[in-house]
Amino acid sequence: MKIVILDGYTENPGDLSWGGFEALGELTVYDRTPFADGTQEIMRRAKGAEIVITNKTPISAETLAALAPELRYIGVLATGYNVVDVAAAAARGIPVCNIPTYGTTAVAQFVMALLLELCHHVGDHSRTVRQGDWSRCPDFCYWNTPLVELAGKTFGVIGYGRIGRAAAKLAAAFGMEVLAYDAFAAGDGTARMVTLDELLAQSDVISLHCPLFPETRGIINRDTIAKMKDGVLLINTSRGPLVAEEDLAEALASGKVAGAGLDVLSVEPARADNPLLKQQNCLITPHIAWAPKESRQRLMDIAVANLRAFLDGAPQNVVNL
Repeated sequence: MKIVILDGYTENPGDLSWGGFEALGELTVYDRTPFADGTQEIMRRAKGAEIVITNKTPISAETLAALAPELRYIGVLATGYNVVDVAAAAARGIPVCNIPTYGTTAVAQFVMALLLELCHHVGDHSRTVRQGDWSRCPDFCYWNTPLVELAGKTFGVIGYGRIGRAAAKLAAAFGMEVLAYDAFAAGDGTARMVTLDELLAQSDVISLHCPLFPETRGIINRDTIAKMKDGVLLINTSRGPLVAEEDLAEALASGKVAGAGLDVLSVEPARADNPLLKQQNCLITPHIAWAPKESRQRLMDIAVANLRAFLDGAPQNVVNL
């Protein structure tokens, strides 16, 4: 059985093993597969494969047609599966399986990393010490930006799924009151469920954890920002298009939003003309909340288990059949 991984580098840049896949078939791993100029290289590399594994390399209806009839299974090395034409795959009886739960702990931890950096500017203060500012300081200490204590403040979670709940628990551990808004999920002992307008008006920190649906696209925009407290902090480790970036840039420039921590953008990698890159009170990291080795190992283990379950006739984590 031929297994092709089209873009394995971000999942495994060399610190993990592909052995689980190798035990299941003849494995070929490509670090990256180019597709900006079309899908010919995808088709060439995957031709004849019964199993195709992708992360961000798109699998279109055209590609599926070219890979038929050999292709039997598509695995996605991520939770999101919008890179695959799942309807076209379903029409051909090809299951598409994703990885739904691997990054909960890592992403929630990263939310706190962004928030704490916004509150204390640890990296910037360390940089100024190394450039000699402390040595020249007439006092025993200094700070270049206001420092923020989280205890007693309100942490608002938009999207109260697994990651939202995990982030809420960490916020509560810092002594924060936690509010949550979710159109479908129920509350728990950590968060008080409120309407979106209540969350926007009452939160000192707002963290986005909702999926990208038509109704959530641009949920952070000029109108919703206007309902927020002055000086609010915004965190987004979910999906870039949840934020109308021009509107957020304006709010950061005016001080309405005191700071933002973003691990995702609407277009990735970041475009040079993205207006948020000019805002000094906006932290932007390159989509790495999911990427600790422990998290990637869980992803690898689930991806292998998904394929093994398919081969055993009981596919799991199927998103299209």
